[in-house]
Amino acid sequence: MNLVHSKILGSGAPLIILHGYFGMGDNWKSQANQLAKNFQVHLIDQRNHGRSFHSDDFDYELMVVDLENYMNFHSLKEAHILGHSMGGKTAMLFAVEYPEKVKSLLVADIAPKYYSPHHDQILAALNAVDFSKIALRTEVDEVLKNYIEEEGVRQFLLKNVYRKNKNELSFRFNLQSLTENNPEIGASLPAFSQYEGATLFLKGANSNYISLEDSFLMEAHFPNSNITTIPNAGHWLHAENPSDFLKEVLDFLLG
Repeated sequence: MNLVHSKILGSGAPLIILHGYFGMGDNWKSQANQLAKNFQVHLIDQRNHGRSFHSDDFDYELMVVDLENYMNFHSLKEAHILGHSMGGKTAMLFAVEYPEKVKSLLVADIAPKYYSPHHDQILAALNAVDFSKIALRTEVDEVLKNYIEEEGVRQFLLKNVYRKNKNELSFRFNLQSLTENNPEIGASLPAFSQYEGATLFLKGANSNYISLEDSFLMEAHFPNSNITTIPNAGHWLHAENPSDFLKEVLDFLLG
């Protein structure tokens, strides 16, 4: 059995955090340090991301199995689960399949609907990086600049660059698998599936990932849910407005 990599901080009721596409648990370190004052926080690297195992196979059902294996390995009978974007999709599917293991659910800036593939530019940029000809992170950034204008997006992706050995850089994520399985990222939650536990959806005010019409679908799948908007934040709401994001999360978990 392949076990996903994690960092565990603090003590108390377990809180599992699931990162988004191209991310890793480390992206959530500053939030986790605050949350660890009240919870045992599990920062997970999902398959093909961060320091977790690489696999040709990649979809939400498999990531749900990975999470169940992780909880069983660490003897976690139930946990609060917070997922962002891709991690939110994993969290929602896990909650409808294993409701008894989910104490409460928090979903950051993603809805249970189908999203058409929209990462083509990022995947083209990453696949244009030839590590046999590149020795410095700054050179990686120069390649990415040809495809991606936003510095914030490039910096987020560059966090995945590491020194594979003395002479070679590489990406931590499994780029080949993520490229081949990219359509899986937009998958919707199965029709008529439902989680009746307490659920909080957090939407970035400047993000277009959740629309007004999505609220009906969210309520159908999650009848005990609320939607909260985080001001001055886009899709990466936890990084763009960490104080308001953290306040809403703690109010929900401790309230």
